Formats: sequence, C-alpha cells, structure tokens
Amino acid sequence: MKHASSSDSYRAIAQDLAAKFAPRAAKWDQERIYCWDNITDLTNAGLMGMSLPTRYGGQGASWLDTVIVVEELAKACTLTARIVVEANMGGISAIMAYGTEAQKEFVAPYVLAGDKPAICISEPDAGSAATQMTTTAQRVDGGYVLNGTKHWITGGGVSKLHLVFARVLDEAGEEQGIGGFILCQDPDNGMDHTGFTVVSRERTMGLCGMPETTLAFKDVFIKDAHVLRPPSGFKRGFADLMNAYNSQRVGAGTIAMGVAAGALEHAKRYLLEREQFGRPLAEFQGLQWMLADMDTSVHASRLMLHEAAQSRGPNGSSFPDIAMAARAKLFASEAAIKVVNDALQMFGARGYGSEEPLERMYRDVRMFTIGGGTAQILRTQVAGSILGIRTPQTRGGY
Repeated sequence: MKHASSSDSYRAIAQDLAAKFAPRAAKWDQERIYCWDNITDLTNAGLMGMSLPTRYGGQGASWLDTVIVVEELAKACTLTARIVVEANMGGISAIMAYGTEAQKEFVAPYVLAGDKPAICISEPDAGSAATQMTTTAQRVDGGYVLNGTKHWITGGGVSKLHLVFARVLDEAGEEQGIGGFILCQDPDNGMDHTGFTVVSRERTMGLCGMPETTLAFKDVFIKDAHVLRPPSGFKRGFADLMNAYNSQRVGAGTIAMGVAAGALEHAKRYLLEREQFGRPLAEFQGLQWMLADMDTSVHASRLMLHEAAQSRGPNGSSFPDIAMAARAKLFASEAAIKVVNDALQMFGARGYGSEEPLERMYRDVRMFTIGGGTAQILRTQVAGSILGIRTPQTRGGY
C-alpha cells in the first residue's frame, strides 16, 4: 500500500491510477457492472479510507487531499471517483465523527479493504423531504428492529456496510427522533440479516456501473452496539448526522468538476488536432471563446470546492461549513453540465457517438444537480444562510 504525505503526492498517485482507469471506464458503463478491478487498485494505493485516522488504519488525509484525488479520478472514470467519495465522506465520516470506538474499529477494516458504505436516507415518498421518512427502528431488548423501504440507495447489493436512517420508536411506540443504524451484510463472515433484501435496481441514464437500488427492511434486528447515537441524541440528532453530508456534498461537487475538467482536456486536444476549412479548429475565435468560458467555469468551481473543503462548520465541527458546501456543489454541478455539453458540441457528431467518452461523461455528470441535494434545495440552504433565517418547505413551516 502506498502512503502519500502531501496533496501533490496524492495527486500523482491519482493521476497514475486515472491513466489505468480511463480505458476501462466504457466497460463499466456499457455492461452496467461494478468496477471491482478498480477497487483493487484503489485499495492497494491506500485511497479507500484515506481520510480515516491513522489509528484505524487510514492515512488521516484532509478533505482537501481527498477532493484532489477525486478530481483526478473523475477526469477518467466518474464511477470510480464516486466510490472514493463514499469511501471517505458521508456515511463513513459520520461513523468516524459520532461512533463509539468499537464501531470505528468495526467499520474501518471493511472500507480499507475496498467496501463502499451505502448511506440509506431516501425513500419512495421522502427524497428532498428526508425528515418525512417512514422507516422505523423500534426499541426491543438488546437493540432495535428496522421496518421500511429505502429507495435510490447507491451501492445496494455491492456494499457490505450500510448506515440506515430511521425514525426511532421506544418500546411503547412513541417517537424519539431520527437515528442512524449500522447494518453490515456480510454472510461470509456470519452477518446475514434476515429480512434485509435488495428489491430492485434502477436502470439509470448515467453512472451505469453503480447500482441504485430499493432496499427493504422487514423486522431486521440491529444490536445496541451498532446504533449510531448523535451528540444531540435522537430528538435533535438528525442535524448532527446530516452534518456529515456536507463533506459528501463537497465530494459530489468535485466529481462533477472533475468530469468537466476531463471534458475540457478532451476539447483542447480535439481543437488542436481537428482541421476544417483548411485550418485547425483551435484557430476559430468562436471555439476559442467557448473554451475560455469552459476553463473559467472549471477554475471557479475548483476554487469554491477547495474553499469549502478547508472550511469547518460551527461549534467545533470537523465537517465543512453547510453554506460553503451547498454553494460549491450548486455552482460546480450546474457549471459541469454546461462544460461537458459544450465539449461534446465541439466534437460534433463524433462527440455524440461512443468513440469518444463525451457522451458517457454527459450522461454521468447530469446526476450531480440531483443526487446529494438537488440544485433547488441547495439554493434554499444558501438563501437561508444569507438571510439568517430558517427556510422550511412545508406549507405551515413559516
């Protein structure tokens, strides 16, 4: 396993891997299969769980180190970059921030060995309105029993670790708030949860190698040792758990920016190589200006994402500031769609076909204004931060 000690070292490792991943990317997309070969390479390079503290086997990499790696990988393979985000940010970072020592020691080896934890929040009738989830965790002797359905769960069927969000009920059925529950589905090691099933897989537009699934929980027992208790307790703990999502949002925005940066590199190459009307496309001012706008958008996105990665929320939070994370993901994801679209336009019919990676990159990048917080929800969060008010979306919220 390689160990990097600086952002430049991490970038160099990621660039070497990206060169290996680029030729494979079309296969995962066309065959809709998970990139297990890439997982092996990521694990050997120490990038799975790179942000975990060294005492748990990680490298203690910063959020900035992580996004530098993610950008380089996203230029070559969106799927692989997304796996690295979820192996370092989001669900795993929530456990590392709020979990017991035993929980941290339990999950770390899985991630370091290549598992991408699945964070289970969304439900068929609770997407952006996450607090309307109906999955329950009822208190019983020795733990909790999960019942409900989760939808659009990234990595369902390939992930062993799951962080499941559910409404917590006491023994009498009285609601206590929302909590997190660590479910490990690992039959080979004696952890096979009866009642936990992968119901179906969505056929997605992009990121086709990543399973997006519906998961069902029917009387699934979670022992007390695997209950993630946020600092504020169940009553107000959902906000604590969602703080971890700020790092994931920075990561998701970086994937979008990385795809855009990769598309920009392809466009530059093509403008210099391709000739029409007896001269290179690079000599046409209209295309030069398009390229300049694309470069400016990528550069601005990178600056915002790096700023967010280095920020911290209030009260000693180890996670990025919520407004900076929202602002950066919002800008980067929307900018990336335009950059990739313009790059494809420069290639003309060639970009529309599968000979070049632009059509795949366009399908992949389209997801990032939706997943991990829609552009509209992010705008609401940014507006609330500017105004210094809460911005509830229910009719009676104000």
